[in-house]
Parts: sequence; structure tokens; C-alpha cells
Amino acid sequence: MAAAAALARLEQKQPRARGPTSQESIRNQVRKELQAEATVSGSPEAPGTNKVPEPREEGSTQLAVPAVCFTCPLTGATLRKDQRDAHIKEAILSHFSTDPVAASIMKIHTFNRDRDRVKLGVDTIAKYLDNICLHPEEEKYRKIKLQNRVFQERINCLEGTHEFFEAVGFQKALLPVPDQEGPEEFYVLSEAALAQPQSLRKHKEQLLVAEPVRATLARQRRVFQPSPLASQFDLPGDFFNLTAEEVKREQRLRSEAVERLSVLRTKAMREREEQRERRRYTYTLLRVRFPDGCLLQGTFYARERVAALYAFVREALQSDWLPFELLASGGQRLSEEESPAFDECGLVPSALLTFSWDAALLEDLRAAGAEPDSSILKPELLSTIEKLS
Repeated sequence: MAAAAALARLEQKQPRARGPTSQESIRNQVRKELQAEATVSGSPEAPGTNKVPEPREEGSTQLAVPAVCFTCPLTGATLRKDQRDAHIKEAILSHFSTDPVAASIMKIHTFNRDRDRVKLGVDTIAKYLDNICLHPEEEKYRKIKLQNRVFQERINCLEGTHEFFEAVGFQKALLPVPDQEGPEEFYVLSEAALAQPQSLRKHKEQLLVAEPVRATLARQRRVFQPSPLASQFDLPGDFFNLTAEEVKREQRLRSEAVERLSVLRTKAMREREEQRERRRYTYTLLRVRFPDGCLLQGTFYARERVAALYAFVREALQSDWLPFELLASGGQRLSEEESPAFDECGLVPSALLTFSWDAALLEDLRAAGAEPDSSILKPELLSTIEKLS
């Protein structure tokens, strides 16, 4: 795109030499590369017409999707990015009234960000419980000194650990310490909990295998009527790693630099720059156009694999057992088996893809004198179809 613009300016500003100069040779090479790339992509558009959409203000009614949203796995609530952490913490805390053991485990793994420190603390707690189960007759294993250096460094520093000890049956008590004047605080396992070693083992395993509670990306599935606007995407700012102002500034600075250097950039240099550009996107909005023109839209992480899109489309089909293909611009088939990431395929921050039934399936149907069902999407999805504007 930038090279094409630079060529036009150079041809206007510089007088034509009698013989081929080094600058003309460079321009000719750039022109050949641009033509070769346009041929490979199969795009009828001239270079420079496929622009990256700029982020819009999120209050705009013309946005392709209002915002990037997430789903809380505990409550099912749909959340914006800035609501995720506070909502999940509140949901975990409210869980204490029904299942304090599970809630304390979730708190340990979710409230503490340092995963290495969490693992060290969890392994230490598991060791305490193992000693009790292996030596139930040994009283010393049923008592944990709270001022112990190991306890302070590995366990006391983690949120949720005290709640866990109390939930599994430990109680705080002041006990005398030999060769020491005053008593010290201990966790002491109750007799009731000691009588149920299988419960201690179960809680230990739950603690060891637990993962942080994280909100999952909401696909925000939508179905649109056939529209000439299918390839137009107006995205909110949270689709970009930079703010709207930062994106515009970056684009301006890059354009100025490219104007000076574009004729000297090789194809490999442009490919490296495209890779850097892809890293700026965290999410991508994808639309799939079906043979009847209807559009299916969903939100994905930029580094998710193509297989996730196939699964998303398959869930929307009436005949979800039939094989199909998804094609990118220029007819490039996206392989479900190889399943590259969306940013590796250039499908960021948005893209329009085409649905096609598997070629072998179509041949079999036509040989039998039949055609694929014209109604592809599930009726419950078609009942929510919208007009794209």
C-alpha cells in the first residue's frame, strides 16, 4: 500500500532519465512485487483499499459489536473487561456460605497472581495434610504453629489459606510452647475432621488440581441478513492493544516513515512488519457468509486456532455432522486439521470468510440428483436474524 503511494509520488516529482537508473530499478522491482502479491491474493481491489479499521468510540450505534465481553463461569453473567475481576471476586466470596472448602480453594488460586508462590504454598499445605493422613496417631502433625517461618513465608502470605484451614476442620488455639514463657497460636485439627481422613485427602486433591477462576470470552454470536456491508467492520477500542488515539498516532508516524523508505523495503521486510502489526491485536471479529448470503458473527482471541471457528460454525448448523470448508479472501482454505492461529492467517482484527460444503459431499449429492438443504442455520438462530447497518 505504502509502496504504491510512494511510486506515484516519485513518478510525479522526478524527471524521467534516458536510461534505467538504480532508483527506477528499485521502483520496477517494487511494482512487480505488488503485482505478484495482488495476483496471489486474488483480490480485485487495488493495493491500499483494504484498510485496517480504526477503533470507534464505544458509544457509537454503528459498531459491529458493542464491546469485548466475557462470561463469568460461576454466575453466567456477561461482563465487560473492566468488570471481570471485581465480579469474580464477589462471586467467590458469596460461595463461602454454601461450600466454604470450594470457595477457599478458588480464592487461593484466583486472588493470588503469583503462580509460583501459589504452587509453593499449595504444595506445603498438601504436605501438612499428607502427614496427618499418614500418621493419624501422631499429635504433632495435627498442630501447625502460625509463627513458624515456613508457614509465614509460604502460606500466611496467600489470600484464602486461613479460610481453607478452617473449612477443612482446623481451629485456632493458644498452646504452651516448651522453653517459652507465653503460649503461641496454632491451628489444631478437630477430632471430627481427624475421624474422616478420606475427606482430608479429597480436599487436598481439590486444592492441588484447582485452577484460577477466569471469565471466558463471550462469542456474542449474531446472525445478519445478506448485506453489501458484510466486509465493513467498525470495531470498539478494546479490540486493540492501544487506545484509539495511540492507534491513530502510530498510523500517522508509520505512514510518514514509510513514505521515506517504502521504495527500499523488500518483501521480507514488509512481512516482518505485518507480523509486528498482528501482535497489536488481542481479539478479532469474524463473520462467515453462507451460500444464502446470511452472516454468522462471533468474537475470538487473535491467537485462538482456526479449529475454534469451525466448532463455532458447526454449533450453528442444522446438519452439524456434514463436512464443510471455510475460505478466506482469495479462496484460501482454512485447514481445521492444521489449525493455525487467526493472527498467523492475517484474520485480525476482523475478517469475512465464506462457508462452503465439502466438495466431495457436493459431488455425491449431485450424483444422487440432490442438492444441499437451502436452510443451513438452525431455526432458533434464524429467528434472531438482524439487519446489518
